[in-house]
Amino acid sequence: MSYYVIYDGNCNLCVTLVQQLENLDRGQLFQYIPMQDEEALKSFGITAKDCEMGMILIDADVQSHRWQGSDAAEEIGRLLPAGEVFVNAYRALPGVKWVGSRFYEQIRDNRYPIFGKRRNTYQSVYPVGGCATGSCSN
Repeated sequence: MSYYVIYDGNCNLCVTLVQQLENLDRGQLFQYIPMQDEEALKSFGITAKDCEMGMILIDADVQSHRWQGSDAAEEIGRLLPAGEVFVNAYRALPGVKWVGSRFYEQIRDNRYPIFGKRRNTYQSVYPVGGCATGSCSN
């Protein structure tokens, strides 16, 4: 079982979170594609416009299983060791999911002014299919 994380490789916050996930997971469960790698995204039928709604998580085994935005963040959290307990508790609290989704949207829409934009797109050390730039094979 593995998953593909499509992230904004130009966003300082996004890259920091991807690097933390890389350190925690070590490529065992997650592989990564920056949203800026339009050629790699084409193989998944994803456009730059699709990425405007936030990060995307794809089940590598059943690629029609996809999550986006705050749902992707929750699913990533759920997949981490002991994460399911915390995500289920978060989801069970009335109104918290709605607030979390609105918070995610605010961060997504203002990420560059708040956290800054990188000069160069971050390429994960655990890219999808072992590719580094646009030549991914899934």
